[in-house]
Amino acid sequence: MNITRENIDALNAVVKVDIAKEDYSDKVEKILVDYRKSANIPGFRKGHVPMGMVKKQYGKAVLVDEVNKLLQDALGKYLVEEKLDVLGNPLPKAQDDLDWDAEAFSFEFELGLAPKFEVELKSKKAITHYNIVADDKMIDDQIVNIQKQYGKIVSQNEVTEASEITGTFTNEEKEIDNSAMITLDKLKGKTNPKKFIGAKVGDVITLKTKGLFSDDHDLMNALKVPHDDAHGLDIEVNFTITEINQRELADLDQELFDKLFGEGKVTSVTELKDKIKEDSEKQFSQQGDQKLLNDVTESLIENTKFDLPSSFLQKWMQTAGEEEMTEEQAKEEYEKSEKSMRYQLIEGKLINDHKLQVQFEELKAYSMDLIKGQMAQFGQMNPSDKELEDIAARILSNQDEVKRMSEQLVSQKLLNLYKTEANIKTKDITYDDFVKEFYS
Repeated sequence: MNITRENIDALNAVVKVDIAKEDYSDKVEKILVDYRKSANIPGFRKGHVPMGMVKKQYGKAVLVDEVNKLLQDALGKYLVEEKLDVLGNPLPKAQDDLDWDAEAFSFEFELGLAPKFEVELKSKKAITHYNIVADDKMIDDQIVNIQKQYGKIVSQNEVTEASEITGTFTNEEKEIDNSAMITLDKLKGKTNPKKFIGAKVGDVITLKTKGLFSDDHDLMNALKVPHDDAHGLDIEVNFTITEINQRELADLDQELFDKLFGEGKVTSVTELKDKIKEDSEKQFSQQGDQKLLNDVTESLIENTKFDLPSSFLQKWMQTAGEEEMTEEQAKEEYEKSEKSMRYQLIEGKLINDHKLQVQFEELKAYSMDLIKGQMAQFGQMNPSDKELEDIAARILSNQDEVKRMSEQLVSQKLLNLYKTEANIKTKDITYDDFVKEFYS
């Protein structure tokens, strides 16, 4: 067998595989001998079928199968030995005149080669890492929410600004008939809340759904309609009041602190505020880190320039999926996925250059930390190492879980790399401002 390669350019090559008779004849002969032993052909005893008949009936199929196996094995070994970094899979060049009655065969494969490039983490323009802080207003609001949650419900005769109003939304045409509890602070504008002030149980209030709530999700939940239907819904609904309550705020005392955090862990309002700030900012840091990860990713894709074997990849995409694509469909799919392909190459280079590969012991320790955190949420604060290891072993036997956690670990390693090596500036921002700026 002989394998040669012709480099068309830096990103495309053609590999030619020449297979001679001696490369496959012994294997083909052995398989046919085994076929002869078990062949069941009318008119002949088992094991006594003439070899010529066996070859005539099975020879061509066995030859084709063995040559293809030999071809795939040889090509795979060649790519590894030559350390060729290919994109997609080798594409066989069409051979309409292939003669399987010949003794020697030649096959050609097109290769798409990965580009050579360098990744510069220090971008000219600094990338902002947002440090999301819990400001005084947010902490105070959170304390009020806690007081409401643990407070008493007191029945009222009529609606006030602080009421929790239970009632039924109805609209005969749209078949809406849903019981819901609303508060006036969720309503949009000034007109809608005014309609409720002073209302009593049994009163029916007519409302327009357009602009009723500040958030369409609240309208969706109140009317029990699908999200797409709630967006832009412009009808009138009746709201029949069935119950009016107000929450009497719980006292900020030691009994409440112990319910929230455990006995004696928080002993004053100041400590409560500090604890809420600490816990909130710990959660916010994940969002700030994710924003940084996204922004550095975009910067690397934009600033790391290299060409791809686009024609080859589009041709490969035509046959790579379960269903074949047309040339036009493959072009469209390539344009959609090109950005993702570029980042996969950049990420792979960063992982190799900075040795960020995930080792099994790291994965095991990471899974045990996750398990410990989840157990703590259910009050199991001190699980034994054996418990953690047993649960981790079960999780790591699931390949989907291994893949998911490995990706999370790689993301963490890349994030740490970016924080130390990239051109990063830190900016403090409140959570409300962060949401308004990036997710409104």
